[in-house]
Amino acid sequence: MSLDFLAGFYPWTKSLHLVSVIAWMAGLFYLPRLYVYHTTSETGSAQSELFKVMERRLLRGIMNPAMVAAWIFGATLVLTPGVVDWSAGWWHGKMAGFLGMTLFHHHLGYARKDFLADRRRHSERYWRAMNEVPTVLLVLIVIMVIVKPF
Repeated sequence: MSLDFLAGFYPWTKSLHLVSVIAWMAGLFYLPRLYVYHTTSETGSAQSELFKVMERRLLRGIMNPAMVAAWIFGATLVLTPGVVDWSAGWWHGKMAGFLGMTLFHHHLGYARKDFLADRRRHSERYWRAMNEVPTVLLVLIVIMVIVKPF
C-alpha cells in the first residue's frame, strides 16, 4: 500500500503535531510544579484536595489527549514518504527524547495516584529537580530535528 497520499497532508500533519507537542509540554512543565506545592500542603487539607482536582484535570483533560495526539501525528509524519532520512542518525536522538517524555509522563501519572491516596513518596526537592526533566528533553528533541547534528 502506498502512503504517498500523506504528502498532501504534510503541512496539516506537522502543524497538528506541533500543537499537540506544545500542549503536552505545557502539562509536563506544570504538573511537577503542582507536585512541589502539593508536597508542602498538609495531608487532608482543603488545599491538598484542590491540588488533587487540579492534577487530575491537567493529566486527564490536557496531557493525556495531547500525548496521544502527538504520537498519532508524529507517527503519521514518520510514515509520510520523504520526511525522515532513515540513513541519518538524528531521528534516533529525537525518538529517545520522545520516549523519555512518554516515560516521564507515565511517572507523573503514577505519582498522581500516590498523591490521590495521600502517599508522598518524594520530597519537594525531588519534584523541583523533576521539573527540569521536560526542559532537557525538549532541548534534545529540538536540536535533533532542527540542527540534525548526525
